[in-house]
This record gives sequence, C-alpha cells and structure tokens, in this order.
Amino acid sequence: MNSHGSMVATGFGLIIIWVVLLDAFETVVLPRRVTRHFKLTAWFYRQTWIPWRRAARHIKTTARQQNFLGYFGPLSLILLLGFWAAGLIFGFGLVQYGIGGHEQLNKEPLTFGKIVYHSGETFFTLGYGDIVPTSGGARALSVIEAGMGFAFLGVVIGYIPVVYASFSRREIQISMLDARAGSPPSAVELLVRLAGRSEDPGVDQRVLDEVLRDWERWAGELLESHISYPVLSFFRSQHSNQSWLGALTTMLDVTSLVLTGIEGVHPGQAKLTFAMARHAAVDLAQVVNARYDSGAADRLPEEQFQGLRGALGAAGLRLRSDEYGRDKLAKLRSMYEPYAHSMGRNLMLALPPWRHAEKTRDNWQAGPWDRVIQARGLGALGQKPITPVGEDHF
Repeated sequence: MNSHGSMVATGFGLIIIWVVLLDAFETVVLPRRVTRHFKLTAWFYRQTWIPWRRAARHIKTTARQQNFLGYFGPLSLILLLGFWAAGLIFGFGLVQYGIGGHEQLNKEPLTFGKIVYHSGETFFTLGYGDIVPTSGGARALSVIEAGMGFAFLGVVIGYIPVVYASFSRREIQISMLDARAGSPPSAVELLVRLAGRSEDPGVDQRVLDEVLRDWERWAGELLESHISYPVLSFFRSQHSNQSWLGALTTMLDVTSLVLTGIEGVHPGQAKLTFAMARHAAVDLAQVVNARYDSGAADRLPEEQFQGLRGALGAAGLRLRSDEYGRDKLAKLRSMYEPYAHSMGRNLMLALPPWRHAEKTRDNWQAGPWDRVIQARGLGALGQKPITPVGEDHF
C-alpha cells in the first residue's frame, strides 16, 4: 500500500474508533441525554426498531404481537454490544492495515481481511500467533486493542445487570398498580377503589397523598433510568395490558382529575406528582424519538366524560364540571396527551382508558386453574359452581 492509502486507512480507522468509544461512553457512563443531531446508538435503534415494528404489525393476535415486541429490548441490548465490538475491531483493523508492520508465519501476503481477523483475535485476546506484529507501532497498537477488549468485557459485565436492576425497580410499582387501578389501569378505577376503602364516602386524603407521593418518586426514577439507559424504553412489562407508558399516563390522568377539582380533595400532592410525571413524559418522548401527531384520537370525548363523572359520583367523588373545570381539564390534558400519544404510536404501546366501560378482571384475579378448582371443590360438596374468582373486585 502506498503512503497516501496508508494515511487514509489509518485516519478512517481512528475516526471509527473515536465515534464508537464516544457513543459507548455517552450510552453507558454519561448520566444525561445527548442533544447532538447524530448519535450512533440512536441510529442503531432506528435501523433495527423500525423493521421490527413493521414485522410486528403483520401479527394479528395482540398477545403474540406483544410477545414478539417484547423480544426486541433484550435482543437489541446484546446486538448493540456486538455492534460496538464489531466497530472497534474494524477500526483497529484499518489502523493496523494502515501502519503495517505485521508478518504471517507461513509468509503469505497479508490482505486487509487477514488484518481484520488479526484485529479480532487481538481484541478478544485469543492470541493464536499466526499473525505477529513486528514494528513498534503495530505492537503498541496490539497492546492497546487487547486492553480495549478487556475494558469492553468489563462494560458487558457491568452494564447488563444495571439495566435489568433498573427494569426490575420500574416493574415492581407497575405490578402494584394492578390491584389499585385495574388491568389495564385507569384513572377512574384508581380513585373509585381508593374511595371504596374509606369508611366515609370519598377519598381519604392521607391515603391519596401517600399513593401520589409514591408515584411522584416512581416518575422521577423512570425519567432518570430511561435517560441513562434508553434501551429500557423498549423493555415490555410482564403482562401485555401493562406498560411503563400506561402507568405514567394513568397517573397523569389521576392528577389531572384531582387538579381539575374533586370536592373535599386537596390538590397539593397532585400538583407535585403531575409536574414530575409530565416532566418524564416530555423528556422521554425525545428519548424515543417521538413525533407530534396532530391527528391523534380524543381519549375523552363528551360521552365518556359524562360516564367518568357518573362513575366518580357513585363513589362519592364530585368532579368539578362547570366551564372553568372543563377548560382546566382540557388544558392539563393538552400538556401531556400529545407526548403520550406519540410515544405510544412509536413504541406500539396502547394508552390506558380513562375508565373501563365494562368491569374487567385484574391480572392477579386470573388463573388457569380457577374454574377447574372451584368446579371440583364445589362438586364434592354437592353445590352448584359459583362465579369464578376474579369476577368481582374486593
């Protein structure tokens, strides 16, 4: 290779190494969102998520579709690490090819493909010895690349457990929402169930504030973890009718109703929870590269709003519904629903309803053996089978 070609190969190799190392640092180590227009990890996820999402649209069954989408998060994490490793190996191969100074034991001519192979065995510290660096620069570069391989292994060992620990913390709170707000969760169901646990009609202010305070902290942790580890946005919950976006939207719906005005309920804690949850919705919409959709469907048309008021009223919760109250609820909804809609469309996550039109069974109430167990147990007692467990709430 002539000197000009060597310089070009070396320069391109150094650029590739720098881009990969910077991207890995920003993704794994830097605890904040990068606003640069081009980011290698963001490009990687766009190129892999879009075709994966298109393939999922051809799956007709919702459960199977969600299962298929659920594979993307963990698989993409492994592919991203492999993508970084391949980029570093190729970059070091270009640099080694450019600087030269290698010999093969059988004295055959060294091609670029063989140099890339040598870069790979050096990166993973295999050390076969079939290609040997002979110059000082080639030897130094081999040592640096081998050290880079050890560092990469350390990243893999440390990065994956941290991601899964953050995922576990996120899912614990989502699972607890099942018994409080139904499956999928809804704002009306949460308020009605809280009211049903009070001795007097209406919601116990201390209980409501405690619940909202827990969700304020959860929204803060969600924002921090998903900005630090964007791949978590693609991790699905254990049940297809639950998601981090559904839980976040539900709490924004709940706090919007409280801030609109419910007789006897103080909105102090609701303001704090709404602010934190809305902050998370806005920032995470940028993390997942969501785009504003002006044609999104209305989640709360007039007919459903009247049904919402009626369901709350039956539980002793009187929602303010005059012109001021309606305007305030509309304003609060406009602050977060466009972001939630866009994220839901981009990630193929369904947004929760404001209220369930019909009574639904919670996830904890459903079991594959319930009907058989009850039919067998009651049959032994000579009684008729009763409604399976889960048809009624507490």
